[in-house]
Amino acid sequence: MKYILLLTAIILSFAFAQEQESEDSSLEPTIVKDTSGLSKEEVRKLANKKDKNKNTNKVKVKDVVKTIVNSNDKGNVDISKLQKSWEDLSPTPTKYDWIQTKSGEWFKGYIRALFKDSLEFDSDEVGIYTFDFDDVKQIKSYQVLTVNIEDLALVEGIIRFKDDKITIIQGDTRYEFKRDQIISMAPEGEREKDIWSGKVTLSLDKKTGNTNSFDYSCNADIKRRTAETHLEFTYLGRLSRKNDSETANNHRINEKFDLYESRDFFWTPLFSEYYQNTYKNVQNRYRVGAGAGYVVIDNGRTEWDISAGPAYMSTEYVSVKDDKSSISSSLALEVSTELDLELTSKIDLKYSYLLTISNENTGSYSHHMMLTFENEITSWLDLDISAIWDYTLIPKEKSDGTMPTKDDFQFLLGLGVEF
Repeated sequence: MKYILLLTAIILSFAFAQEQESEDSSLEPTIVKDTSGLSKEEVRKLANKKDKNKNTNKVKVKDVVKTIVNSNDKGNVDISKLQKSWEDLSPTPTKYDWIQTKSGEWFKGYIRALFKDSLEFDSDEVGIYTFDFDDVKQIKSYQVLTVNIEDLALVEGIIRFKDDKITIIQGDTRYEFKRDQIISMAPEGEREKDIWSGKVTLSLDKKTGNTNSFDYSCNADIKRRTAETHLEFTYLGRLSRKNDSETANNHRINEKFDLYESRDFFWTPLFSEYYQNTYKNVQNRYRVGAGAGYVVIDNGRTEWDISAGPAYMSTEYVSVKDDKSSISSSLALEVSTELDLELTSKIDLKYSYLLTISNENTGSYSHHMMLTFENEITSWLDLDISAIWDYTLIPKEKSDGTMPTKDDFQFLLGLGVEF
């Protein structure tokens, strides 16, 4: 029974995500597919042809004559007056997607996802990199992408984006929308692995000599993102020993599945948590619920959202006093908030707070708070500094009469790998 509830939550959340992509689902929003009958390669050729027609510098005969007449040296003509400026030229997507920033730089690679105004891009040169969507001037996609247009539909096609307008091309059909109508964007998803990404941060401290100690911690964040859904699994765990005696053993696994209805509002059909901390007298704790959330700020530099919902909570204690039941359960209310703030081009601040209110038998009030500074070393490697505060208002007394402390603090320094 130890992992049954956790496994059930994971299976249900994945099933929810798959159901949202099923065309037979009654909850599925309208999907505008390409019905032209053309292959993807034929659609790409049409898009590239339109690019060339648009970018071609059409020179009239009178312009040539005027240039020759006005030339100081009749034998030499300044052909640059008839050519298109370098800034107006752009690459043709063949095999790769292309992104241009407002600084004028072009990047070649693959678009992985656009979510909360953050565009995740995979390049052979810079690795996995996240652009602020406000800093993106142009997008020319090679992949077929699915774009979630607010209050309208999911539209699939080849993407041409410039300034504040996106054009989605399906054969001879073109759909045009404004930047602020875009909720999210993701590849069509021919391969399941294309819509998964994540980060794992590890820290290890080992000492030998007069004192033998070992301290290990792991923080993992795995995401599955499509144009309309966001499924996320997080893990935080720590093991510590000193002179062959265990001093810490705790694990926390969270799951959250969000369905975005608009740029600001999302449903959470299922969230869950598994927690174990024997030093706080918690053998196993499970929580499963549903709720909704709202995006307070999303401007490219700052992302802040809040969510809340009811839940069912069950806790199994290591030991209890006076032969009482070692398992307590109750209804609960969960409130959470997440803040992602870009301090500099190399440093991000991430803050998360999870509050749970239940009855006295399951702790009454508890929270999990985490503050992290992510310092970018390379495009795929970060130095993470984290501070964690766990609090339980009414911890459960052990069978020997001892009372676990209300507060638990952790300070972690580790290397994080993005993939």
